[in-house]
Amino acid sequence: DARICVGHGRMNPEELEKIVLGFMNYDYDVMISTTIVENGIDVPNANTIIINSANMYGLSDLHQMRGRVGRSNRKAFCYLIAPPLAALPDDTRRRLQAIENFSDLGSGIHIAMQDLDIRGAGNMLGAEQSGFIADLGYETYQKILNEAVAELRETEFAELYAEDSKNEEGTITGDTFVDETNIESDIPAFLPEEYVPNSGERMALYRELDSLTDQRQLEGYRSRLLDRFGQIPQVGEELLKVIQLKWKGKSLGIENISLKQGRMALFMPSNFSSLYYQSEAFNKIITYATFHPRQTHLRDGEHRSLLIKDVKTIGEAVKIMEEIANNG
Repeated sequence: DARICVGHGRMNPEELEKIVLGFMNYDYDVMISTTIVENGIDVPNANTIIINSANMYGLSDLHQMRGRVGRSNRKAFCYLIAPPLAALPDDTRRRLQAIENFSDLGSGIHIAMQDLDIRGAGNMLGAEQSGFIADLGYETYQKILNEAVAELRETEFAELYAEDSKNEEGTITGDTFVDETNIESDIPAFLPEEYVPNSGERMALYRELDSLTDQRQLEGYRSRLLDRFGQIPQVGEELLKVIQLKWKGKSLGIENISLKQGRMALFMPSNFSSLYYQSEAFNKIITYATFHPRQTHLRDGEHRSLLIKDVKTIGEAVKIMEEIANNG
């Protein structure tokens, strides 16, 4: 006895509008439709949607169609009709599982990240809409991409970006040449398990620390640690100094900092024709080495580096980098 209506994209607009308005006004009980319903149709009184051949749709399509129900105070249901999961390809199975797992309000970002992971990011230098990000992971893909862009700016397009490398005073700055300074150290610097017992929470704190960009944010981070977990252990304090060391290294154009066996090595860009070697940052490093001949040793090879002796803690390393940056 159900009153049924049909809507699809080949109907003329007036007829389709009449069908939709009739369904909204309870003139019909069931609406059979193509995916045209995903295009922003708002039917507050609809509480159930059945998606046939759900395995044939993309993740964003499924998310949009599911969003057509549950738009008021009524509990809503979404049924996906598909073959058994074991008979489906891996990507299809992951799409259906993602739409099932992420059903809470505000879960759209999680679905978008799943879709990115399943399909892969698009090819920036071609027409493909999917790429090899799934083989690498999103963060690694971004890092490789940034390194490739930085290399092009230093080589093929060096002249084009020469002016962009200068600050307001017209001098070339060091942080133009590196996106991030990598730190290698044999000094313990981490959040101990007894300080932050939950492993997932520790990983979230590490990611948050890595995303900080200035001293004010770092102080706020420290305050939250003290408030939630109490006094920060020494190895935790060393970890907080690591982020400061990375900032100082980036400002001086340092690609890698090695802090091992009581010595610190600052590795500069390997491309000796880089504009970095005409920069203010490089001049500061040379000036520091000139005024501290017994403590430092400038090494040339595949990678140009400055070796600094008697650096036993990360805190001491930060102070030396501040001295280089401030005074040269």
